[in-house]
Amino acid sequence: MLPMHVFLVGMSGSGKTSLGRRVASNLGLRFVDTDQRVSEMLGMSIEQIYTSLGEDFYHNAETGVLIELVGGSPCIVSTGSGLPVIKENVQLMQNHGVIIHVDRPLDQILADLRNERNSPLIGYDHEDAIHEFNHHIGFYRACADYTLDNSHGFQVGLANLTRIIEGLR
Repeated sequence: MLPMHVFLVGMSGSGKTSLGRRVASNLGLRFVDTDQRVSEMLGMSIEQIYTSLGEDFYHNAETGVLIELVGGSPCIVSTGSGLPVIKENVQLMQNHGVIIHVDRPLDQILADLRNERNSPLIGYDHEDAIHEFNHHIGFYRACADYTLDNSHGFQVGLANLTRIIEGLR
C-alpha cells in the first residue's frame, strides 16, 4: 500500500499512463488515468467532450475527478497533460501526494507522432505537440517533487519509476 497518492504529470506521449499502469500492476497498486475517468463519467471521448462541451468544461470535470481521488485510498494517478496548469489542481496534488514529472524529450514524442505509434497522440499534429510542450513544460517542472527521465525506453523508465515509488513505501 502507498502512504500517499503518486501523481504522474507530463506531456501527452511522455509515458505517464503506460508506465503508471505497469508499475501499479507490478506492485499490486490501484491505478487511475484522469482522462479515462472523465471519459467514462461522461460517456464520451475526450475529443467529443472538447468539441461539444468545451475545454473549460473538460478541465472542471478533471478537477472533479482529482477531488474524488484525493478523498480515497492512495493510488498511482496518470494526469491529463493540462491538469497541472490549473493552480488548484497542483495544490490538491501537493497536499495529498507526491508529483512525478515523466519527462520525455519533445523530439521523441514528435517521432512517435510521425510514426503514429502512440495512441495518446492520435488527433495531434506537430504544431499541437510543440504548442503543448511550450505552454506546459514550465508547469510540470515547477510542481514536480521528482523528475523521471523517460528518454531511454520503456524498460528503463519502468525500472526508474518503480524505484521512486518503492522508495515512498
